[in-house]
Amino acid sequence: MTESNLHWDENGQPISRHFDDVYYSKSDGLAESRHNFLTHNFLPQRWAELTPGQVFRVAETGFGTGLNFLACLHLWQQCQSPGRLEFYSVEKYPLTLLEISRALSCWPELAELSAQLLAAYPAALAPGWQRIELTGARLNLFSGDALEGFEQLQASQHPLFAEPNQFIDAWFLDGFAPAKNPDMWCQPLFAAMAKLSRPGASYATFSVAGTVRRGLGKAGFSTLKGPGFGHKREMLYGQLETLPSTPEAPAGKADWSQTSAYNSPYPAPWYLPDSPSRIDSPQSALIIGGGIAGCSSARALLEAGLAVTLLERHDSLASEGSGNPQGVLYAKLSHRLENLSLFNLHALLYAQRFYQPLIAAGAIEGDLCGLIQLALNHKTAAAQRRVAEFIQSLGGTQWCQQHDASALSKLAGIDIDRGGLYFPGSGWLRPASVCQWLLRGTNLKTNSPVAKLRRSDGQWQAIGERGQLLGQADIAVIANANDARQLSQTQNLPLKPVRGQVSYAAATDNSRALQTVLCGQGYIAPAAKGQHCLGASFNLHERGLALKAEEQAQNYRHLSEDFPSLASALGPAPSQLNGRAALRCTSPDYLPLVGPVPAAEAMAERFALLGRNARASVPKAGCYQPGLFVNLAHGSRGICYAPLAAAGLASWVTAAPQPMGFNLSQALHPARFLIRDLIRGKSHRD
Repeated sequence: MTESNLHWDENGQPISRHFDDVYYSKSDGLAESRHNFLTHNFLPQRWAELTPGQVFRVAETGFGTGLNFLACLHLWQQCQSPGRLEFYSVEKYPLTLLEISRALSCWPELAELSAQLLAAYPAALAPGWQRIELTGARLNLFSGDALEGFEQLQASQHPLFAEPNQFIDAWFLDGFAPAKNPDMWCQPLFAAMAKLSRPGASYATFSVAGTVRRGLGKAGFSTLKGPGFGHKREMLYGQLETLPSTPEAPAGKADWSQTSAYNSPYPAPWYLPDSPSRIDSPQSALIIGGGIAGCSSARALLEAGLAVTLLERHDSLASEGSGNPQGVLYAKLSHRLENLSLFNLHALLYAQRFYQPLIAAGAIEGDLCGLIQLALNHKTAAAQRRVAEFIQSLGGTQWCQQHDASALSKLAGIDIDRGGLYFPGSGWLRPASVCQWLLRGTNLKTNSPVAKLRRSDGQWQAIGERGQLLGQADIAVIANANDARQLSQTQNLPLKPVRGQVSYAAATDNSRALQTVLCGQGYIAPAAKGQHCLGASFNLHERGLALKAEEQAQNYRHLSEDFPSLASALGPAPSQLNGRAALRCTSPDYLPLVGPVPAAEAMAERFALLGRNARASVPKAGCYQPGLFVNLAHGSRGICYAPLAAAGLASWVTAAPQPMGFNLSQALHPARFLIRDLIRGKSHRD
């Protein structure tokens, strides 16, 4: 990340040193924002015409101080529209929280909204898109180059599949002046705007530079001049009048997929459901599985406006992998910009923002008391140093801290003999209480094991073990971990069960001094209801759920090796087994599976050409089970992964932009293994 590098003039005006330009008008930035962007996008009139639940999406070039966003949100609240507001903004040079707070303090009428923004602002600006939930609106903020950010919003990079990308209703073009920041006003960015815009989408900008007028016109936007704000004589506004043209097939080719010898610059859009696979505007959802993945999915779809029924085969929620009394909010981070480490970073940041207000309100059981990740040896200590430096480069100085043994001992309340990382915003939760809160407003049916799913009369029907109908809906979500392999539609997904056993230890006077979660070879949480939860074992070869003495001994051995003072306080492992075993569900690459369920045979046939040439032109969307989705394979990170994964699932269901962007949504796609096998020449087991 690149710092804002701003300074303040004698009037308290923020000035960018990168571009030697102001963030907003020196006379009145809020009035300027209202004049240029709110008035000339005709927002009050358009918002009055929204139907209940209809989403209006605004995109902005240059988040800056957040002033335009708050001005937009303030007007939205005044208009009392029945719709929903989503705001997308990009920022290559993000301001710190202190800088944003100082800038926004100039407008007392925005004080309440400013406080909400500052409280919800990401603790670290991870590369890519981050979703921020605020009262009455959803802010999506991209850290990085503007063009890359808008390309990441596209559902497909293939030019023949522009339709799924069209969702922006209005644009605020507010980069620094074109002469000083030409990259923010380049033709590729205008073209990306057009690809993302609904027909008739509007825009407004302070700039009337010739390069801007010509660039917008070339991209298909009209260019009208209006009165400028303050000393500026004119400003520019308009709307998308000409949709992006569809490119022709390469010269000499009858179509884009004529031959496998043709190397397409556009990867096959296998990740997009074709027309027969899509369910437009679903009204109801059926979810199978009452663990953290299923319940998070239910919440996300309920908030998207669907009526939700959840089927759980046990008599209570969180009875399997999510059933431990204490789940740890933890992710394994790396300084490398790889899909697994990036998803872990985004998921942890999102989960902390998701759970914190719920714990503060007493809605769920848990404590974000902080979490310590021990440096087990010199190698991990060096890796942790790189992680801490990376996180701090993202502005997360307080979010992730590297400390020596003495400092960690003070934070934990017990003696620790090695250094490590400290995450103040993490801690532990009781998954069952989270699941119960998530399902408020849904239709829960327990003791409802699903024997099979079938599609009938345009709906998915869940059939019980006696052939009875358990429920039906427009779409279905399979979120029952390893049991997904028992359903014909998902039997070929590469799911892997991993046994894990936790041990319960009665708290002692000395062990109650523990104030944070501790993670080393295993983990232990502060006492809750008179006991500690420690573990967990990792057993790839066992499927049984009976408690095992050797795994309990291993849990206590790891505790003794990592945190000897706490192990001494608890005493040796008791001879009587006391704990719980469950099967985690993982995937071969340890990323979850989130999205539409592929129709395996049809997919293998449609994309067989990739087996001969991985870059072959196959301009076809994928074959998927109509309206069927999965949210699976969270492993031991369900508490951390589930909120962001559920948000991504809801975006798939409602054909909305992915909260984590194009690259990460593809990395979690359920069909990724099938496509990899085709490319590698492996036969798919149907």
